[in-house]
Order: sequence, then C-alpha cells, then structure tokens
Amino acid sequence: MPNEVPERQIPGQEATLGGSILEVNHLTVAFDHTVVLADLSFTVARGASLAVIGPNGAGKTVLFRALIGAIPFAGTIRWALGTRFGYVPQKLDIERDLPITGRDLLRAKLTVARARKEDALRALERVGLPEEVLAKPIGTMSGGQFQRLLVAFALIGKPDVLLLDEPAAGVDAPGQEALNSALRRLRQADAITTLLISHDLSVVYQYASTVLCLARQRAYLGTPQAVLTPERLSEVYGTPISFHLHDDHGR
Repeated sequence: MPNEVPERQIPGQEATLGGSILEVNHLTVAFDHTVVLADLSFTVARGASLAVIGPNGAGKTVLFRALIGAIPFAGTIRWALGTRFGYVPQKLDIERDLPITGRDLLRAKLTVARARKEDALRALERVGLPEEVLAKPIGTMSGGQFQRLLVAFALIGKPDVLLLDEPAAGVDAPGQEALNSALRRLRQADAITTLLISHDLSVVYQYASTVLCLARQRAYLGTPQAVLTPERLSEVYGTPISFHLHDDHGR
C-alpha cells in the first residue's frame, strides 16, 4: 500500500452521485504489506441489491469494513449525500448465553440512535418478527430469529443501506427463507439498498440485482446471469461449482 495518507471520503459528504448511492474508485487495502484488495472500482445504484461473493481470503469482509470506515484504505469511497447505513456483522461480539433479551438489545440501540419504541416495533414488523420474541433471552432464539433480530437492530435509525456479512450463516433452511424474504421486502417495499456477503450462490442468483465476485487477483461485476456461470465460478474458486438456478423469483 502507498505510504502517503490515503484519499478518503466521509459518508454523507459527497453532494451527488447521480443515480448511484456508492462509488468506489481504486480501493486498495493491505495489512503488513499483504495486499488484500487491489485497485477495486465499482458503483452501486440506489435501491440495488449487491451480492459480494468469492473464496475465503478474497477480502469480502475487509471490503465491508473499509466501506464503513473501520480500517485504513487507499483510494476513494464516496457515499451519496445523507446516506445512513446499518451493518450486520458476520459474528456479533457478544456471548449468546448472557442473560440479555431481545428487548434489552433493541433498547440499547434506541438509546444510541435516540429513536422511539415505535421505531423498534416497526423494525420488527419489517423483518417479520412478532413482538413476543423480545421477551426471549437471545441464547434461546433460533438462528433465524436471532439474525432477523440483528437486522431489526440495524434498521433502527432508518438506514438507506444495509450491509450484511453472511447473515444466514449457521441458520437452518426455514430461518434462511424467512430472512431472505425479509431482505427482499426491505428492498422492494422500502427501496433500501442492500450489500450482502453470501456463500449461497442460489440465494445470490435469486435475490441479487448485481454480483461482485472477488478473486485474489481480480474482480468481476455484473448481473447474476453474467457472473454466476460455470466457467467463471470454476476460474474464481479453482474447482467446478454448480448450483440450481431459479428464475421464478423476482429481483
């Protein structure tokens, strides 16, 4: 990485990006002289659903951390004026056996965001969780319930963008379907832009409008039909990859 101070753009300072909500230009991230992301450029349209895929170590989570300003980077990251985003990490730094209920978790976010109880109830409704779930200790929730609770947590504060790092990891099939349906409703009904890291290529094909495929030496950006081809996936993952494609879900 260059030694000079990287050019940065703080979210919300860019006046206009046309129809885009995010522009990334020549993004490079390195740790201890090891380059993880190199000269990456892409844009995200307002209201789009961008899925980020690629093998382990390709820099997917690193990309998200750069986008929210959590790590140093070179290049530019420009969010449209006034953009607010919610982030659902791959792993929450909290022990699920702590005596914390869903209500405790959301109350903490309400305090930080200076939001009202009605905002929490609206967030629960948007992810399809009944209010009664809040009485449960988080350790007794199913994986799908807990992940949707985290999405509701991220929705408090009315973000324009949701960044979700493998939200369905460790969630059973019914929980995954409920979560995927909630995310699709958020995009279609509320025009929330979603950036999603996922290893489930069938989900990516069904729910993403655009796919960013990170390989260690290059990146590919395009529609699911253009990027998720057997030839491209074999090139990126180094082994034949196949999955069942569905055309009966609108994006």
